[in-house]
Amino acid sequence: MIAVFALIAGVTAWGYVSGLDDDLKRTNAFSDITTDRPSKTVEGAFNILLVGSDSRDPDAKQDQANQWRADTLILMHVPADHKSAQLISIPRDLWVVIPSGNNAPCSSGSRAKINAAFAFGGLPRAVRTVECMTDVRIDHVMAIDFGGFKEVTDALGGVDLYVEQDTKSIHKPFRQFKKGMMHMNGAQALDWIRQRKQFARGDFARMQHQQEFLKAIMDKAASSGTLSNPAKLNAFLNSATAAVTVDENFSLKDMVLQFRSLRGENLTFLTSPNNGGQTINGQSVVVSDREKALALYQAVVDDKMDEWLAANPVKK
Repeated sequence: MIAVFALIAGVTAWGYVSGLDDDLKRTNAFSDITTDRPSKTVEGAFNILLVGSDSRDPDAKQDQANQWRADTLILMHVPADHKSAQLISIPRDLWVVIPSGNNAPCSSGSRAKINAAFAFGGLPRAVRTVECMTDVRIDHVMAIDFGGFKEVTDALGGVDLYVEQDTKSIHKPFRQFKKGMMHMNGAQALDWIRQRKQFARGDFARMQHQQEFLKAIMDKAASSGTLSNPAKLNAFLNSATAAVTVDENFSLKDMVLQFRSLRGENLTFLTSPNNGGQTINGQSVVVSDREKALALYQAVVDDKMDEWLAANPVKK
């Protein structure tokens, strides 16, 4: 979806953009969250919670509370100059306190995997949990159906993704992924970013593959002549907007203006600091590195991610 913002920035037909904005599916992602929210401290900077799911994933269990569940949580910070973005993946098994209600005090709940927030209270409870965990104010929410990204990928003619080891998919038709750079169509790419059990790093490998996939989508969209090909542009934009649901106040026009200088090379992907997997109460969970996590999220709050990244370089 970041690629959509960057591409539409080159489209001057604002009536067309308005049409896309009107077609976006919307949800009240901040339902009942009215008090004790983190304050906005830096004008111009903003944060988007990206919630990724794949309703076609045969390994995913259906949410018992409502339609919302997440295989992916990414906190996207956009600095005040809007020239870069930092995307922080939050492990779905991160062991956190989940507030007892969407508007309940942060300390009111019990500990569970962060992904359980969706079962407890849907998308708003997930927003509340992330805000409590990070003390970062969430300005917008974007729920991405990775299943819909099959059409997005195919509209771009496929993407190139790096396969770090020979891998056989655990899903039918049991595709073979060969080590090295591999050109993938939509079905192949979606299958690849589902895999996790074959890797020593498990879900961390899957998160890395998702990050690489999102960046590949953006790079391909920006470099494949999409803007100069009206039919290709239309297919890409329509498939991308069909794959997302946004909060009620989200404005595609505003986002386009704010992201007009953003390109793939200005994106930084990282993972919420953690001490890896542990077993707690019989559950396999990921435990946060509290000190490092507090420093990272304070940098987000203060809009000083450039300083944080200089002191904590991210491997490319």
